[in-house]
Amino acid sequence: MPVPILDTKRQYSDYQEEVEREIIEVARSGWYIGGPKLASFEENVGKYCESKFAIGVSSGTDALLAALMALDIKAGDEVITTTFSFFATIGVIARVGATPVLCDIDIETFNIDPAQIEAKITEKTKAIIPVHLYGQCADMDEIMKIAKKHNLYVIEDGAQAIGSKRFGTVCGNFGDFGCFSFYPTKNLGAMGEGGLVTTNNEELAHKMGLIRNHGMEPKYYHKFIGGNFRLDAMQAAVLDVKLKYLDKWTEGRQKNAALYRKLFAEKNLIGKIALPVEKEGRHIYNQFTLLCEKRDELFKFMQENKIGCDMYYPLSFHEQECFQYLGCNKEEFPVANKATQECLSIPIFPELTEEEIVEVVETIAKFYS
Repeated sequence: MPVPILDTKRQYSDYQEEVEREIIEVARSGWYIGGPKLASFEENVGKYCESKFAIGVSSGTDALLAALMALDIKAGDEVITTTFSFFATIGVIARVGATPVLCDIDIETFNIDPAQIEAKITEKTKAIIPVHLYGQCADMDEIMKIAKKHNLYVIEDGAQAIGSKRFGTVCGNFGDFGCFSFYPTKNLGAMGEGGLVTTNNEELAHKMGLIRNHGMEPKYYHKFIGGNFRLDAMQAAVLDVKLKYLDKWTEGRQKNAALYRKLFAEKNLIGKIALPVEKEGRHIYNQFTLLCEKRDELFKFMQENKIGCDMYYPLSFHEQECFQYLGCNKEEFPVANKATQECLSIPIFPELTEEEIVEVVETIAKFYS
């Protein structure tokens, strides 16, 4: 039985009538940029994220880029981040002219290892970008201690983690900015591109609002250079509807994760594979990522059996061709190197059936038998 890694169409019945009504309303209103739909979504998603300010932007990548611009990170500065994430995390650092400084990860969570950070700090260091990878918060307690000690900005990359928590704090509220993606495959996905920046600093929120609109205030007067980072009204309206269902969908993902754990244990597969480790807080499972013996062979076997899976990510940043100028020594990142060789993400979306989850586990068990 084929099992997709994701099927966004299955979810559509949850919100079809509401969202189609909203789309028609936006189409007939003639108000396609900004306006009441954006304002409504920003208010509601700000409450959901428990942040004082929420600013809709054009994508998760642009959220990170705009955050760096708002903090005046530029050429000559250094920004510390993980070597293991989606490319946008490091790409935006280079785009503002700053130098990425890379750290290894914690093998249990795939998030940046805080113990690596302090040794990387120099007089040029201006910020840290921790990533809440796969939907689980990084160790923000330790990261914030380091940041405060050295007077560094913190930009949380929560692209995969909206609604995740650590010790009761919702991600996006630890640092100066929280940055989120609404790419359609995310837990909260738009019908196209979209992103969000959260902050609890009124001055930074105001500046972010200007940066997303070319740094303009008032109209045609520019205090600084921003960009066209606006979230359009159609996407805001869609997201505002879907936000009502997000907790329900998260519970579905968590239920599926628990079933996987039970079935993998029953099949005595622990040892051949390592399951993701849940730390304190709320893991929202944007991905359910395993570490697997003979990963490449397993990946091919699952494809042949039409079981959806993918490698997030087959190359760390220190291995990417475009970042060889950083002069990183691969041996400095043994944990990330292991992850790139062994990681495999399997279906976790909330509409998966129990039968499909059993099929995924049976296929993996068959490979290792």
